[in-house]
Amino acid sequence: MQPDTISRLSLALLLVTGLVLTAYFGAAAWRISEAGEADVVNSSLVLARHLAGLDPGAPVFVIGEPPLIAELRAHGFDVRGDAHVRWVVIAFDRTFDYAKLNTALQAVRQGARLIATNPDRTCPTEDGEIPDCAGMTAAVEAVTGHTVEVVVGKPSPIILRVALERLGVEARECAIVGDRLETDIVMGKRLGLATVLVLTGITPAGDLRIVEAAPDLVVPSIRELIS
Repeated sequence: MQPDTISRLSLALLLVTGLVLTAYFGAAAWRISEAGEADVVNSSLVLARHLAGLDPGAPVFVIGEPPLIAELRAHGFDVRGDAHVRWVVIAFDRTFDYAKLNTALQAVRQGARLIATNPDRTCPTEDGEIPDCAGMTAAVEAVTGHTVEVVVGKPSPIILRVALERLGVEARECAIVGDRLETDIVMGKRLGLATVLVLTGITPAGDLRIVEAAPDLVVPSIRELIS
């Protein structure tokens, strides 16, 4: 596959992200959408759909931001601010604090289970990397002594199944383009997609792990694919 393939062919594009899209990330997704009529599948949607299959309408406590809370409520969940819940949902949360950590602890002590959106340690922004969901997950696991049962985001097959369903295609007919070796490229390799690593995000050009991960194509920027 050559870097100009997408610009020469009429291909369906889908943005699959572990982020619960805020206004900033939504704007970024819209710029990608303009380039190729992309749709968006994010981890809040996937988590809500997955949890609805496990425990529909359950009371949940959310470590996360308003878009995730809205998604869970839209799927019929009882989002509560106390520990009387069946699930603690963990996600990227810029308001994470001691009070939320303590509520999660008390909930787990009363039998609540843990589920998370994504395993990313950091999130790239225009101002550099900031802590992502893995930081909140590690804190909750440390104080509760319990491990998150399900992480729905990349490299989980759960989010990929939703993406493939949205596109209406099989894994062998797709390529995944991403900047993280441990999520984007690993998921693609495990599930039979072609893999394209872009070097404008988390993974730098000199990262020695690139050889081991062996993506099918490495490009300096996504512009190489959509220009």
